[in-house]
Amino acid sequence: MQIEETGMPGLKVLTPQRFGDARGFFSESWNRQRMADHGLDFDFVQDNHSLSAQVGTLRGLHFQAPPHAQDKLVRCGRGALFDVAVDIRKGSPSYGKWFGIELSAENGKQLLVPKGFLHGFITRVPETEIIYKCTDYYAPECDGAVAWDSCGIDWGFKGTPVLSDKDAAAGALADFDSPFVWEG
Repeated sequence: MQIEETGMPGLKVLTPQRFGDARGFFSESWNRQRMADHGLDFDFVQDNHSLSAQVGTLRGLHFQAPPHAQDKLVRCGRGALFDVAVDIRKGSPSYGKWFGIELSAENGKQLLVPKGFLHGFITRVPETEIIYKCTDYYAPECDGAVAWDSCGIDWGFKGTPVLSDKDAAAGALADFDSPFVWEG
């Protein structure tokens, strides 16, 4: 497993090793002991899987507030997407900054998104699937969103993205009172 720092504390890119042959490949996407050996110890309790049919489908920027905040390990099972995390931990040296990376079925990269980050993505190809592990269960009363176009993110997409009603109505980062505090 290759682990890359992103310049934002806690946010990491993980690239599992792949073993391929004429049939395809095998990859160990998560191994608790190997991650713990690198100081990454998470108790994932829920897996989520979504399909976006159209290019330019944008989901986010989402968070789940305490006491049900979630760490997430995100990967692309089919297709390609641009995955983004925005630091919203009050007092963090990277507060309001974003990091983006292309995740695809082909490159096998994963983004480890810690609590205190907004998360979102935009699809690059049709029929894109995203799969992610979470350290807490979905709690609708803690669910929140910030406007996708309020953080200065270069989504690399021309045109109008496909949004849910929730994402289209989300407020701006400048007006957001984050429930997260930097504990670095």
